[in-house]
Amino acid sequence: MSDWDTYTVLKKRVAKGSTMKSEQAVNAARRQGAQVDTQQKWGAGSNKQHAATKNTAKLDRETEELRHESISLDIGKLIQQGRQSKNMSQKELATKINEKPQVITDYEAGRGIPNNIILGKIERAIGLKLRGKR
Repeated sequence: MSDWDTYTVLKKRVAKGSTMKSEQAVNAARRQGAQVDTQQKWGAGSNKQHAATKNTAKLDRETEELRHESISLDIGKLIQQGRQSKNMSQKELATKINEKPQVITDYEAGRGIPNNIILGKIERAIGLKLRGKR
């Protein structure tokens, strides 16, 4: 056999998954008669946390204002009086009950959202019963 009789056949590589997903690759495969299976993922590539929901109109028609329940001002005054009787600052009380000082500030001002765990910690720290008086 002479050199003129031998030849090399170069094959194209099989396309990777990412190139197979392009519209161009899918159309080329269709033209060649290959079996093409396409699926569209639901919600893929979109930010669904800000999408309008089915209940948007229902919520718009709602007239009732919904708010969190807050601590009464009476309980806030009791916390403040109990803290001052123990000669503690808001920061010291917060440190003692392992909470942020802002929590104590909010509870004393009547803005805090009632939490029985926090109220229990405050009761033990200042020695007053708060939860029966909401």
